[in-house]
Amino acid sequence: MPLTIDEADAYINLHVIDIEDWIDAETTKKQRVLNVASRILVYKFKDLIIPNNAVYEFASVLATATNDTNRMQMQGIESFSITDVGSFKFNRAISDYADLIPQSALDIIGIENDIVMPNDFIRTPMWTVVG
Repeated sequence: MPLTIDEADAYINLHVIDIEDWIDAETTKKQRVLNVASRILVYKFKDLIIPNNAVYEFASVLATATNDTNRMQMQGIESFSITDVGSFKFNRAISDYADLIPQSALDIIGIENDIVMPNDFIRTPMWTVVG
């Protein structure tokens, strides 16, 4: 079934806790977020069926990750302050949106494909030297 903003709104309103950034987004941004969430999941899990609900779970996370404050983190800004308002410091830069795929989306994909999808399933393997 095709992804729709109306269906995403309904799903996110019922099943996601932190929805403010999704709700506040304009329609064009919501569509971009849905497109990116879908593309990343399809690319990461080429041989699996990706249910719309998994895309909606991930889209809500991406909406928060790309809000005005968090977007600075993606651009590599470590901290900033606004006089008499507050200061912000980021723990680490986010290098890849795929790192933000929530376990809830993985669980939905796993159920649809009758497999277990642990959160580390999507991580890139790293070489390790044991001495």
